[in-house]
Amino acid sequence: MRAAHPITGRPVRFALVGCGRISASHFDAIGRHAGRAELVAVCDTDPRALQAATARTGAPGFDSLDALLHGAQADVVALATPSGLHPRQAIAVARAGRHVLTEKPMATKWDEGMAMVRECREAGVKLFVVKQNRLNATMQLLKAAIDGGRFGRVYMVNVNVFWTRPQSYYDDAPWRGRWDMDGGAFLNQASHYVDMVDWLVGPVDSVHAYTATLARAIEAEDTGVMSLRLRHGGLASINVTMLTHGKNFEGSITVLGERGTVRVGGVAVNRIEHWEFADPRPEDEQVRSANYAPPSVYGFGHPLYYANVIDTLRGEAEAQVDGYEGLRSLEVVIAAYRSARDGVRVGLPLVF
Repeated sequence: MRAAHPITGRPVRFALVGCGRISASHFDAIGRHAGRAELVAVCDTDPRALQAATARTGAPGFDSLDALLHGAQADVVALATPSGLHPRQAIAVARAGRHVLTEKPMATKWDEGMAMVRECREAGVKLFVVKQNRLNATMQLLKAAIDGGRFGRVYMVNVNVFWTRPQSYYDDAPWRGRWDMDGGAFLNQASHYVDMVDWLVGPVDSVHAYTATLARAIEAEDTGVMSLRLRHGGLASINVTMLTHGKNFEGSITVLGERGTVRVGGVAVNRIEHWEFADPRPEDEQVRSANYAPPSVYGFGHPLYYANVIDTLRGEAEAQVDGYEGLRSLEVVIAAYRSARDGVRVGLPLVF
């Protein structure tokens, strides 16, 4: 069965699998596109989570993905499940002829991410990977400045993700912090920030990383540092920890170029703290209005991301983050893990 494309004359029908922490962002995003999108099913293996989701949304509930695929007429199945489940769930969805939308990271293993892309391509369905931070107003301004050549040559990029995840966060869901199901701070919490570097100033040429598990009783890292050589010759660093005291402290990116300096900070790149170029332009006036106060580190990007998914399936746009784009940041993180494990610099593309 091959998925129909484009979808016209009716709303795009979504189903959501996984009704935990991030599901509210998906419910809200779909709701904001009433008339163009509708939620036709929810699914979770936890009866309490499923009951809460059906009560909130009014959508029919299913206790397994197989039951959902047989009982719901969804065009797109969104995966908000533990990351290690994404590959086999995405493959099952694709083989059922439905489009796939998966939360980050798309997979915890490189070969499984590749398999997701391959299966969706062979099934003739779309694979969307959620990278909603790209659509935040602050990031859109920074991307436009880079693409417009305002920095000239980019010399250095620095990213900090200094957040907190107490032990209770990991204990509440035993899959968190496991290598096979979640990965650590780089692959889970900082996944969007790794993507940010590649999207803004990539591609990445090579990676050297250190990781450590300093305070949490988990398999993967709670802290890490990553040094990157960019293909165009500049350098970048990504510093991550989930051990800040008491609360999330900083999610920032600083870009240093021959003709400009920008720092976007706040708790989740939500505030432009410095914006200076050799050639001021009228669009610089947009800087102040781009700042926002997010309710959480997830930001406000999910509705904007869903807008692109809907437009793509209606034949009115191209996917901004498809499976191939999702693989790029996954490749960087896998290279970092390999570097930390073996104590070597790892070049890209990966060769196994």
